[in-house]
Amino acid sequence: MRLIGMLDSPYVRRVAISLKMMGLPFEHEPLSVFRDFDAFVSLNPVVKAPTLILDDGEILLDSTLILDALDRIASPELRLSPATQGDFLHSQRLIGLALAACEKSVQIVYEQNLRPAEKQHQPWLDRVERQMLAAYDLLEAEFAGVDGWSFGERPMQADITAAVAWQFTRSVLADKITAGRCPYLHDLSRRAEALPEFVTCSVA
Repeated sequence: MRLIGMLDSPYVRRVAISLKMMGLPFEHEPLSVFRDFDAFVSLNPVVKAPTLILDDGEILLDSTLILDALDRIASPELRLSPATQGDFLHSQRLIGLALAACEKSVQIVYEQNLRPAEKQHQPWLDRVERQMLAAYDLLEAEFAGVDGWSFGERPMQADITAAVAWQFTRSVLADKITAGRCPYLHDLSRRAEALPEFVTCSVA
């Protein structure tokens, strides 16, 4: 398999870490949707990161859909979705909150870095920031008091996605949210980032 995209994207990174957690071999091709547009087009005309090219040439898009497919490929004992319906549904809630926080973080970064200052709309930025903080506050409440990982003795997709999202937001918007606001998420991220699968997928 070939994973296309930069690890500074939290969506690419969550897929790369998950592939390693599932023991699925892959090659990483760090193409940027901005700097390497033409090269990306040659692999996927949609130019969406992450792109996963399977061994048979099938091309998958969107990190959540990619991870759903990989959960069907991986050995049962290495899958990252909980087996029971109750735990699975709760996991989906945690992942949804983490992705919402991540999406709003990306929107803020794009608005501030790609749109000219005179064209930025502060009321919209304020609204997006409020949504990001709300998602993190709800996620913090879900992880409060969790001993270890959310669904057992190893990290599952909810842990991976929450940790990756938190690390991303803290790396690009540290002035918007502090570790003190979400201590449980911060501790989750700290523990996750020490794992070899996270270390080998660190942003250079």
